[in-house]
Amino acid sequence: MAKLSVLLHQIDNGTVLLPEFQRGYVWNRDQVRGLMRSLYLGYPVGGLLIWETEPDQASVRGGATDGGVRRLLLDGQQRITSLYGVIRGQAPAFFEGDASAFTGLRFNVEDENFEFYGPAKMRDDPRWVDVTRLFTDGLQPFIKDFSSVPEFTVYLERLNRLRQLLDREFHEEKITGADKDVEVVVDIFNRVNSGGTALSKGDLALAKICAHWSPARQVMRDQLKRWESVGFEFSLDWLLRNTTAVATGRAVFTALDAVSATDFETALTRSVGYVGNFLEAASGRLGLDHDQVLMGRYAIPVISRLLHLSPGGRFADAVHRDKVLFWYVHSALWGRFAGSTETVLAQDYEVVRESGIDGLIASLERWRGGNLEIQARDFDGSTKGSRFYPLLYMLTRVKGARDFGSGLELRAEMLGRLTSLQVHHIFPKALLYRAGYDRSQVNAVANFCFLTQDTNLTIGKRSPQEYFAEAEEKHPGVLASQWIPTDPDLWRPERYPDFLAARRELLAQAVQSFLTELRNGASAVAATELRPVTVVADEQDDVRSAQVKAMAEELVRLGYAEPALDSEIADPVTGRALAVAEAFWPDGLQVGQGRPVVLELDPDVADLPRLAELGYEVFTSVDALLGYVTRRNESASGASAPSGSLASPGSSASSVAGPVGEDEPETGTAVDVEFNEAMRSVYDRARAEANYHATYFLSMLAEHGSLATARKLLHAPAVSDGFAALWERGRLDLTVEALVVQPRFADLFTPAEIEIAHHRLGQFGYH
Repeated sequence: MAKLSVLLHQIDNGTVLLPEFQRGYVWNRDQVRGLMRSLYLGYPVGGLLIWETEPDQASVRGGATDGGVRRLLLDGQQRITSLYGVIRGQAPAFFEGDASAFTGLRFNVEDENFEFYGPAKMRDDPRWVDVTRLFTDGLQPFIKDFSSVPEFTVYLERLNRLRQLLDREFHEEKITGADKDVEVVVDIFNRVNSGGTALSKGDLALAKICAHWSPARQVMRDQLKRWESVGFEFSLDWLLRNTTAVATGRAVFTALDAVSATDFETALTRSVGYVGNFLEAASGRLGLDHDQVLMGRYAIPVISRLLHLSPGGRFADAVHRDKVLFWYVHSALWGRFAGSTETVLAQDYEVVRESGIDGLIASLERWRGGNLEIQARDFDGSTKGSRFYPLLYMLTRVKGARDFGSGLELRAEMLGRLTSLQVHHIFPKALLYRAGYDRSQVNAVANFCFLTQDTNLTIGKRSPQEYFAEAEEKHPGVLASQWIPTDPDLWRPERYPDFLAARRELLAQAVQSFLTELRNGASAVAATELRPVTVVADEQDDVRSAQVKAMAEELVRLGYAEPALDSEIADPVTGRALAVAEAFWPDGLQVGQGRPVVLELDPDVADLPRLAELGYEVFTSVDALLGYVTRRNESASGASAPSGSLASPGSSASSVAGPVGEDEPETGTAVDVEFNEAMRSVYDRARAEANYHATYFLSMLAEHGSLATARKLLHAPAVSDGFAALWERGRLDLTVEALVVQPRFADLFTPAEIEIAHHRLGQFGYH
């Protein structure tokens, strides 16, 4: 058994450490609250698994003692780190993560609840005791604080009981013996953590490498930060794939077992150089100069291997470079590395060794059944997550697409100060929604083009019937340069599907022509190197985008992982795109804990059954995902779920008002009754006039009533699904927010609540 106070002291003096292969701290505040509550109530919280090892057997984080046995924490990191952070008021030396998860915890001496500091609730209330202060300063300050209150004895007993957690003993199991090397211990770790944060194959490989070259992980992280600083984000596993390819010519990480620390360091340096060569080519020749348009990342280790086998570690010449880029683009477009990555990499490494880039192209062609042609239907995708979005950007950069406003080619050297580009919806979103088109049609890739930010702002929400003719008259040929059908009849909203079909044909022809040039090397030598440009974020005039962004920010604030936005999910067997998720957590909402999570707001165009079969947890509404997280946090904190946490995967909540329950009494002031009736009326109108049925929301209103429901919606971190649905229908007048801002209901809400409603409505064009 190990007493908590002793464990904390051992962390202080560097006796208890973390092995380098352990992932970082991933708990959130509710999990910390739940741990403290369980300990305070005397509930079991699990034991610890300790690896006792000599200094030369494993690489550690957080420093180490000079000689002697090290006690490496295998199971219990999250719990002990949380307790150290709360009790010491700072993170331990081995910490990697977000320290706000355990900073500012308070204990209420009256109701014995744990919560994190909220100034509005706690500033002038001495009953909320700073838990860290209790442990660092002892009971004496609080004896003085509470000496004059009748509950003095009760409060003091509760504080003393909390402070006695230092005497809590944890059961320890130990792994000892010279035969327990890193590989054996990691296997034990993964078995113990089967329901928690298991290690990947890459983690295991790095653990072995770090045992012999301790800076390895940090050196790799430093390089990833350098790439991030120039606009490209890669993972540690991905860099390790490249290094393994260079060091061994094999795809499996276990191949690194035979690689010495010195050889690994050399291979890492070389692979970084090869990746740099590729990024220069992708940016300078294809214009793929930032992270969102760099597709097919797992084709790059193949290119690293190819360059390693090439004289000087570089492309032989411009023609060779173009052939490699041809293969890269096609392997990305068709999902060559969507699944069974190690198997496919191994095949391609062997082809590289035997026949170089020509063999890779021939192999890819066979894999595709002889078809490496781009067809118009390939541009059917929507949103910036579609795998054909980067192709549109590539065309814009390499084929001299021109700006509608200035008439200049969208190249850095041509634009001068106007180097910021922005995605432009050719047919404005609001126009298409009013015409009855759905979200996937509105955000079709064929409805995108790139313009300077100034021109995009100038065009605003005008119809192409207005600005196309002006642009063509001022700059002849500018429409054709952007692959815009020149038939004016196709510029009308009612012909929008025909416009998309015609533009897809033009885009497919242009891409096919350029890729043929790459394969044949026809223009390789004469090609001008493209300088990077800046692509700025879209204006937040799309409610769905704003809703997803606000949701992601809220989840990060709550301690969850940051999702990938507009992320394609491919079938690991066929490479077929299954969905383009608005948000995607590939390693779970908390890294390494739980299944991959997908937010897919266009379920009709996604293969949900296949996603479920592959083990993804799929949500089709922001409200549902936020409701799930709320319940998850309540469970972690030990609090009972309040009534009203109704959302579940696939459900859809609404911001539109609905009728209250049949048995809800209509009591209160005249304005209360009027608001109640207004909520009933707006629900009926939404159903009759906008064909919007807020079925989920009915139960919410029945349980909470109109006022409480309105307040819940106003205080939510993101606008609701109903608000977004009504915006798409051009009927924000039917939202709860539109009711709240009416002067006749001003007395029912606080100024802050009314301001929230005003802001939401104004942000999305309703005044």
